[in-house]
Amino acid sequence: MEKLMLLPVFAQVLLTSVVMIIMGRRRIQAAKTKEISMSAFRTMDLTGASEQVIATSRNFDNQFQMPMLYLFSVLFCLQFGLVDLTFVIMGTVFVALRYWHTVVHIGSNNVRLRFRVFLLGCLALWLIWIRLLVLAFI
Repeated sequence: MEKLMLLPVFAQVLLTSVVMIIMGRRRIQAAKTKEISMSAFRTMDLTGASEQVIATSRNFDNQFQMPMLYLFSVLFCLQFGLVDLTFVIMGTVFVALRYWHTVVHIGSNNVRLRFRVFLLGCLALWLIWIRLLVLAFI
């Protein structure tokens, strides 16, 4: 079961890597078309960059926020021997919601939908942590 617990983790790493590649391509294209200057990369001042470039950069940053809390929960589950199918499913749901959030964020960037998906992801993460807390102290 411990190995299954790592599958959503690998999926999250893949998502972060794919977003990084998309971000890099979009930034390079923006620099080539002079949408942003090369000197902007010194301080990552993306003023003047398209919404697509900025949203992808923000999404990449997002991959190191709530997902880190998920990764810590996985470590705790593994450390304390609490891994079970429920945690695997909950982790899969969280990561699937992160994929959905990313598709919306770097695609249509529909703010209402993106916010709703973000909140669902937060709810999934909170449920993971509540369950971890309960099981760790029973």
